[in-house]
Amino acid sequence: MKPVRTAVIGCGKIGKTHAEALRTLSCAELVAVCDADARRAEAFAAQFGGRPFSDTEAMLREVHPEAVVIATPHPLHAAPAVRAMEMGIHVLVEKPLAANLRDCDAMLSAARKHGVKLGVISQRRFYEPVLRMKAAIEAGKIGRPMLGVFIMYSWRDAAYYQSDPWRGKWDTEGGGVLVNQSPHMLDLLQWFMGPIDEISGAWANINHPGIEVEDTAVATIRFQSGGLGSIVTSVSQQPGIYTKVHIHGSNGASIGVETDRGATFIAGVSAIGEPALNDIWTIPGEEHLLAEFQAEDRARFRQGDPVVRYHGLQIQDFLQAIREDRPPRVTGEDGRVVVEMFTAIYRSHKEGRPVKLPIAANA
Repeated sequence: MKPVRTAVIGCGKIGKTHAEALRTLSCAELVAVCDADARRAEAFAAQFGGRPFSDTEAMLREVHPEAVVIATPHPLHAAPAVRAMEMGIHVLVEKPLAANLRDCDAMLSAARKHGVKLGVISQRRFYEPVLRMKAAIEAGKIGRPMLGVFIMYSWRDAAYYQSDPWRGKWDTEGGGVLVNQSPHMLDLLQWFMGPIDEISGAWANINHPGIEVEDTAVATIRFQSGGLGSIVTSVSQQPGIYTKVHIHGSNGASIGVETDRGATFIAGVSAIGEPALNDIWTIPGEEHLLAEFQAEDRARFRQGDPVVRYHGLQIQDFLQAIREDRPPRVTGEDGRVVVEMFTAIYRSHKEGRPVKLPIAANA
């Protein structure tokens, strides 16, 4: 496969994760990097390669990459993504797709109009324990998925919010734990359970007085299938405890994954300390497989940096989708569902009522 000429927009912490993943891939060639801070772009290019730019328009026009990775703060995803797609460039956006549905729809509309691929990062879909769960559900091994539970007890300290000026503010981050730390697991929950009918939710700031946004949120979900869901997500537990997604089926069987032990990792700051593991597996006749799954995943965890590995797997899928002219495994439409989910929780909290999905951007 001919390498896809790729650029990175946003040279911060998560941008470095993408650049590290890109240089492990034979299907990628990093040709340019862009950041509003010219000196940061130059230092980034010196470390990872590519031409440095401080102006997105100039980079797109002069280099015209085949694909770009957007790694800017959440409210700044849409503008460079739409401009790139207007120029026929494929776009992979760091999670969440955007901070609001209006920006999501602008990106989706541009992708359709200009015939390009739009994807959103959700690398936990590529975790082996997660793929086992999806395969079991699709094979009917738990009957119908009827109860889905996402629990995150994590931690972020004051230094985290002070590390970048945009963190912890509604205008520049778009939200708190729902927008920043939860999208991966919100995505997994709806991927396992199916389309959502309605969401009721509420949020609070428990112990982060230095930020505007929520550090904790809860929600209940009714799925179109008749299934139910529960969300408890928080970065107010010191130290962090765990993050889990469990799915319980109509035949009584349960399957689950602990995606993170302790606090969720911080890109460019902390590493993943322990492997993601299946922590529940009660499918009749398969109960004994749980220990085997855990042994496999612990062994794999010791074979390199999992942050780079799983970002690399998703980036590789996206670049292959360009060459094979097929949808990526995680699409822009998938990303919009996650934004709908946290939008519904915020709206339910404000209005004191359940919110139906889908949600129109102008509703």
